[in-house]
Amino acid sequence: MKKLLLLLTFAWAPVFSYAATPVDSAALRKARIDSVHATLHYQTGRVSLPDGVGEITVPTGFRYLNAEQSTRVLTTFWGNPEGESLGMLFPATKGPLDVDGWAFVVEYEKMGYVKDDDAEDIDYNDLLKDMQSDMEESNQERIGAGYDPITLVGWAAKPYYDKNLNVLHWAKELKFGNSPENTLNYNVRLLGRKGVLNLNAVGSVGQLAEVRTTIPAVIKSVSFSKGLQYADFDPKLDDVAAYGIGGLIAGKVLAKVGFFALILKFWKILLALGAAAWTAVRRFFGAKTTEEPAIVGGPSPDPEPEA
Repeated sequence: MKKLLLLLTFAWAPVFSYAATPVDSAALRKARIDSVHATLHYQTGRVSLPDGVGEITVPTGFRYLNAEQSTRVLTTFWGNPEGESLGMLFPATKGPLDVDGWAFVVEYEKMGYVKDDDAEDIDYNDLLKDMQSDMEESNQERIGAGYDPITLVGWAAKPYYDKNLNVLHWAKELKFGNSPENTLNYNVRLLGRKGVLNLNAVGSVGQLAEVRTTIPAVIKSVSFSKGLQYADFDPKLDDVAAYGIGGLIAGKVLAKVGFFALILKFWKILLALGAAAWTAVRRFFGAKTTEEPAIVGGPSPDPEPEA
């Protein structure tokens, strides 16, 4: 897809007081990661999403991080530009700095009512070829912006549209630069009256089976507010999106808006985890050389980004 976003570079910004130390032991590094995780406050049960869009009944085995704290994770911990999200869903046993961690990023795009009458006519193999071609074209812009090029390896899970639930989901396998481990980008889209709720699971390809088993429960856990559901659409009052299911998957709307314009508004995160994540953790805690800072104190007084 043209001008597809790549927001994660693992250039993590420090928010702690630092001092140079020798290479840390694994146990000390884990203790420091645990201390950072302890600053995050999760929710379970029923959670109202910002702006009255809907709600999440946090599935068993998950915990919800609100929009403000998620912004801190996305920008400070993971190095993304500032943007908008409604929060994140983390597995109960994994945090944002764990090497094997992954999460759903929750977003809402007020794009209008997405018609689904093209869902049964799409050739997803042909669509994949178009997306791969578009991604190759956009790599020069990404490289110029300081990001690694991306290769769309293929479908990790072929697109599937549930017409009864008005839910679309699919997964892409991506390669970032020369990363030794490919990235999983699992997309879940819940269609609504005025837009789409996005749950974007980000992790490594090796976590596909783990992520996939959670999809049914996650889909059931999210709902639009009364009056905003897909069945509430009123053709006399509501706007219709300029594209259907195929465009939603291919991200054709992103091409129209443009790379730099869109990163100011949406996350659209494509995470490169695995081996790259371990390098980032070492860098964050100064474990590479004595010239890099290591955590010794608590959070700095610098204000956190607004959600």
